[in-house]
Amino acid sequence: MADEMERMEGDRVKRRITAAGLSFVVGVSLMGVKFYAFRLTHSSAILSDALESIINVVASAFALGSILIAAKPPDESHPYGHGKIEYFSAGFEGALIMLAALGIFKAGVSGILEPRELPRLQTGLFLILGAGLVNLALGVGLVRVGGRTGSPALIADGKHVLTDVYTSGGVFLGLVLVRYTGWYWLDGTIACAVGLQIIVSGGKLVRQSFEGLMDASDSALLGEIAGLLEERRKDIWIDVHQLRAWRSGGLIHIDFHLILPRDLSLEEAHSQGKELENIIRSHFEGAASVLIHLDPCIDEDCPICSRQTCGLRKEDRKKKAGWDWRTLTLQGGSGERLRKTEENQKK
Repeated sequence: MADEMERMEGDRVKRRITAAGLSFVVGVSLMGVKFYAFRLTHSSAILSDALESIINVVASAFALGSILIAAKPPDESHPYGHGKIEYFSAGFEGALIMLAALGIFKAGVSGILEPRELPRLQTGLFLILGAGLVNLALGVGLVRVGGRTGSPALIADGKHVLTDVYTSGGVFLGLVLVRYTGWYWLDGTIACAVGLQIIVSGGKLVRQSFEGLMDASDSALLGEIAGLLEERRKDIWIDVHQLRAWRSGGLIHIDFHLILPRDLSLEEAHSQGKELENIIRSHFEGAASVLIHLDPCIDEDCPICSRQTCGLRKEDRKKKAGWDWRTLTLQGGSGERLRKTEENQKK
């Protein structure tokens, strides 16, 4: 089973590297197309789109490098692996996007104050439309591969590419209006609008990067784990508490406390913990590091214990407590929630 999980993780790494490499090659090609369109038209709006493409290329290169580093196995200096480099990549990309907006604003303001006729605009429009369609396919593909392989760098790169698609779409529609109205001042206005949109997009990427680096709580991930535990739950697993989970590149680190009957032998308790660990690792296709702390039950756990035959029981079971991420992340798990509910009812 361990060999199979290692093989699946190796396949995920290859898909990440392939996707990041493709993103870089396509980005370089489309950047050339957009600058050629700017050379033909001298449009500030197209220049703003082309400038953002430079950031696409730099960001794709950085994403590829971070994925290669993240793929390195844990070592003595980095016992938890190198996965968090991908969050640096996402944050770096967001900062570059915001920096590019300054150059876009400069070109946009110049186009508003000194509007000028745009030669060969129809050819430029066709080039921008084609680049946008290619970027749309690339962005959707990067987000999907990033989601399937658990790569925040690929997801960030894909979202950035999709942002470029929205930018190209706005530029295209705006310049179509310019072509049919002759309002050349709209060219600079569109460029400034693109700059504002880019700042918002870059800010979101920087915020998401900080959340990943600071191990911010991920309710979706915690909910997925809680749902899995509830689905595979056994009566002998009395309760789970202090559930924590965080991502490091493509690897998910999970730890929690599992309460078991105190009359189990050490070997039996270890077997139960190992079974649950394998369930979680299998669910995440081997891309999970699981640490389970085994706790013996105490008399206060009797009200939530579902074990039918138990010579240790001091109190009848009151209810089967549901396992959701809000309950499982508590210090005392379902037992604590039940006790708090009873206290509130008495009040």
